[in-house]
Amino acid sequence: MSLAPPFTEKTARAKVKKAQDLWNGQNPKTIAQAYTPDSIWRNRSSFFVGTAAIEEFLAKKWEREKSYRLRKELFAFTGDKIAVQFWYEFQDAHDGMKWKRCYGLEDWTFAEDGKMRKRQMCGNDIEIDDVARWFRDGVDVNEVDISEAHW
Repeated sequence: MSLAPPFTEKTARAKVKKAQDLWNGQNPKTIAQAYTPDSIWRNRSSFFVGTAAIEEFLAKKWEREKSYRLRKELFAFTGDKIAVQFWYEFQDAHDGMKWKRCYGLEDWTFAEDGKMRKRQMCGNDIEIDDVARWFRDGVDVNEVDISEAHW
């Protein structure tokens, strides 16, 4: 199955889960290969361009965000665009290893070859305690029941 545009619901869902799996692998070099060399990114208040900048950003991200576990779900799609809702949990190495959860949305635009040429992310972190965690070791992030209150 081709994961290049134009997307169908089936290929858009597969593209989202492929991205989820890549990010959960936490390998900046591997992840950056999924983007065009001139990919445009906005991540919260950071703006940058290109795979070298993506690699650098992700390396710094995971220096801070330990025990990282992510889930992405398809929100909407068109021919070459996908919108994603996501949740991830991490321990913040810059804040006493407190557990946090990020809630967010991304919009993605793809090149003809299926690489992402633009990614815009908006997310908000909340502090959680250990008992509130969803994505514990050994739990399949795709099987966690996330109620409508969190969608």
